[in-house]
Amino acid sequence: MTVQKNAFLMFSKPPVPGLVKTRLTTMHDGPFTPLQASTLFHRMMFDVLECTMQALDRLEEQNKREREADPTVPERVYDVFVSTTPHKHVEKMREIFEKGQSWPREIHIIEDHGKVFDDHFDDAFQQIFDLGYETCISVGGDIPIMPRDHIIDAYNYLHEFQERFPTGGMVLAPCQAGGTSLVGYTHNCGMNHQTVYYNLDGRPALQAYLDKGREAGDIPMALLEPVGDVDNIEDFAHVISVVNALEYASQFQDVFVPHRTLEFIRAFGLKVTTPPNRNFDSREEIDE
Repeated sequence: MTVQKNAFLMFSKPPVPGLVKTRLTTMHDGPFTPLQASTLFHRMMFDVLECTMQALDRLEEQNKREREADPTVPERVYDVFVSTTPHKHVEKMREIFEKGQSWPREIHIIEDHGKVFDDHFDDAFQQIFDLGYETCISVGGDIPIMPRDHIIDAYNYLHEFQERFPTGGMVLAPCQAGGTSLVGYTHNCGMNHQTVYYNLDGRPALQAYLDKGREAGDIPMALLEPVGDVDNIEDFAHVISVVNALEYASQFQDVFVPHRTLEFIRAFGLKVTTPPNRNFDSREEIDE
């Protein structure tokens, strides 16, 4: 029986005050103290991991049904990795996951290396591929509204590309400002992250991936719906609205509710407001 190994990768700093989400703090005109901002990040990161693990459970159950119908389908396993840097943060991250709660899947902690973020991204992906994983999908720890179905769809697209194309392929989900909230590709597609995040020509990350895909010979690509991360207070305001909507919709729809992030929002009594809209279009002609 053929076994195919697939990896989920999260890049993250430890949720330490003053180290994460500093643009949400009073030091940068945000509303939170460094401790509060790190607590928020801690909760968002755990929500992302719980959502992901639920998605991986569903993927393995889907694969089980596929193999029952067709024994030639490979058995697919999905493992979780968290990558951090520098070395002193590795043990800190391990402690956070061991003390925070019990997880249904093992969380493998690795250390990424490099001079710039592109190097760190490449190094972590390569470490995983060197372990025999055929696909790797990465998201950040600050995207609590990442849909569970995005994770499922991303792997399914990569599996499809593996079956249809000798090079496999890649999958992307945009975020705000031309960035990406999800990046994944197969081990043999020839993709890397050089000049994506560290670039001198002002090219957004999403466009950089598209350019690199074309330059590598039109690597097969799937594009998912945009999902916003949390870099500043405007981003977090959007997340507040979406989290509230997810909680409401969960009564009628199978969606993941980032409950830790929601508890933070409720604990602080956070609400999103906008300036009153006093502009209106005259409708007399239409009404008449």
